[in-house]
Amino acid sequence: MAGKAIVVGGGIGGLAAARALIGRGWDVEVLERAAAFDEVGAGLSLWPNGVRALDALGLGDQLRDRALAETAGGIRDSAGRWLSRTDLDEFNRRYGPVVMLHRADLLEIMRDAVPGEALRVDVEVKEIRDAGDHVEVVHTGGVERADLVIGADGIHSAVRHSVWPDAPEPKYAGYTAWRLIADPGERIGQGGESWGRGERVGFAPLPDGRVYLFGVATMPAGQRNDDELTEMKRRFNNWHAPIPALLAATSPDAVMRHDIYELPPLKTFVQGRVALLGDAAHAMTPNMGQGANQALEDAVTLAALLDSHTDVPAALLAYDKERRPRAQSIARRSHQIGVIAQWSWGPAAAARNLLVRLTPESATLRSFETALTWQPPA
Repeated sequence: MAGKAIVVGGGIGGLAAARALIGRGWDVEVLERAAAFDEVGAGLSLWPNGVRALDALGLGDQLRDRALAETAGGIRDSAGRWLSRTDLDEFNRRYGPVVMLHRADLLEIMRDAVPGEALRVDVEVKEIRDAGDHVEVVHTGGVERADLVIGADGIHSAVRHSVWPDAPEPKYAGYTAWRLIADPGERIGQGGESWGRGERVGFAPLPDGRVYLFGVATMPAGQRNDDELTEMKRRFNNWHAPIPALLAATSPDAVMRHDIYELPPLKTFVQGRVALLGDAAHAMTPNMGQGANQALEDAVTLAALLDSHTDVPAALLAYDKERRPRAQSIARRSHQIGVIAQWSWGPAAAARNLLVRLTPESATLRSFETALTWQPPA
C-alpha cells in the first residue's frame, strides 16, 4: 500500500516517518513551520532501541560514524559519591550500546536522507479535515489532499489540536531544565547523573571532545533569569568535579532553559487517516532519555504496519494498538523517576539515595529491559 502522505513537523520523528514511507513507495511531503530544518537542542542519547530503529531506516552506519559510545555512567550524589554504577560491558551484551551525539548532527543525518523536494519550510498548518477517502490539510500555502496525515509537530501539535480539540493539554512536570554544550579543552572520560535535593545535574562527553551538560531544579513554571549561566553556577558550583569546570568552560549564550512539560495519556493516537507520533502523541519527561527513541520507534512501526495492511485506517488502528500502550507506559515510568529524583525533603532524599545504593546491579540492568529490547517489525 502506498499513496500521498503529508508529515506535519520536520523534527526527528517527522523525518524518520518520511524516510520510512519514501522507502516504501509513498509520495511524501514534510511541512515544517520554522524557516529551516534546524535543531536548537544540545546533546542527545540514543539507546539501543533507537539505534535499531535507525538501522531499520538504513541510517545506523551514519549514526555510528558521528556518535560516541558511552564509556561509563551511573548515579552519584552531589558530593560525587557513587550511588549506582552501570556495568557497561554487561549492559552492551544484553541490550547494545548507548551512543551520544549532538541533536543537530542526528537531524542533519535524517534531513539528508529525505529528498530535498519533499521538504517544505515556513508552512504553518491551520486545520485538518477528514474527507472520508482522503484528508485535507489547510495551511498557510493553501489546501492539500493526502491519503495519510502524520502529526509529528511536537507537544503543542497543531494536528492534535485540530483533530482532537478536547484532548488534554500538556502539564508542567514541576521542574525546569538548563541544557548546554561546554568545551573544557580536555576530554571527559565518563558521564552520568548526580542527584541532590530538588536538583540534578547530568553530563556526557560528545564525539568532538565537547561535553553535554544539563541541570534540573524544582520550581514554579515561567521563572527566568537575565543570565542563566550565573544561576546555574549559583546552584551547582559547589557540586563535585567536573561540574564546576564545565560551567566555567561555558559561555552565557550557550545556555538554553526550558520548563519541562509532559502530555497526559491520550485515548488514541489515530483517527481515520490521521496519526500522531513522537511528542505530539506522548510527550514525556526526559528522565529515561527515551523521547527521541520512542519517536523513532513510532515512525518505523507505523511504516511497517502501513506496508502490511490493505488500507490506511486499518493500519493506523494497528499502530495505535501496538504503540500507545508501550509509549504511555514508558512515559509513566519516566514521570515516576522524575518525581523521585526531584525529592527535596532531606530524609526522603537520603532514603532514596540509600535505596539506590543498595539495589543490586542485576536488578538495575533488568529495569532497562522493557524499554531497550524493542525490535523493529519484520
